[in-house]
This record gives sequence, C-alpha cells and structure tokens, in this order.
Amino acid sequence: MWTRQHRRRNTGRLIVPVISAAFLAYFGFHAYHGEFGIYSKYRFEARMAELQTQLDKVKGERVELEHRVQLLHDGTLEKDMLDEQARRALNFSHSDEITIMRDRPLSN
Repeated sequence: MWTRQHRRRNTGRLIVPVISAAFLAYFGFHAYHGEFGIYSKYRFEARMAELQTQLDKVKGERVELEHRVQLLHDGTLEKDMLDEQARRALNFSHSDEITIMRDRPLSN
C-alpha cells in the first residue's frame, strides 16, 4: 500500500489574516475617502464656511438696500435721496454740476 506524505504548508495559516487585512484596508480607505468619509467632512466644513461668508455679504447688501428703500417711503421721504434717484433715472445734471458716475451707490 502506498501512502502519500504531505509536507505541511504555511499558506493555510495566511489565508485568514490576508482576507482580514484586505477587508480592513477596503473599509478603512472608504471611511476616509468615501462620500460620507472623514475627508468629505472637512471639505463640507470648508464649503460651509465659504458659503457662510457669502451669505453674510449678501445680508449686508440687503440691509443697505432696505435702508435706502426706507428713505424713499412717503412719511420719511428725503429730498436728497429723491433728487439722486431722479437724476440717475433721467440721466440729468445741471451745467454747473460735476457728475461722478459710480458702479454702486455708497452706503449712508
């Protein structure tokens, strides 16, 4: 009777650690770089800070515009503001006046 003798191989002992390492590497990579990962959180916070700055700027402009509109209401009508708006709309100035054109009106 013939018997086969096998030498014990060490590859069987490496299968579970290799699969575990691959599993941890895969999920570790996606925990950092994935759509909801740590890196995405930092990008989201940076974008949120940028948009908050933009929102504050727009709110400031709105307050300024609301103030200018408030000056044009019936009860508090200022003649200088009315004169400025009429001259701008009609593109009119007297011959003895110096006109300085601006892109944006200055805040009061």
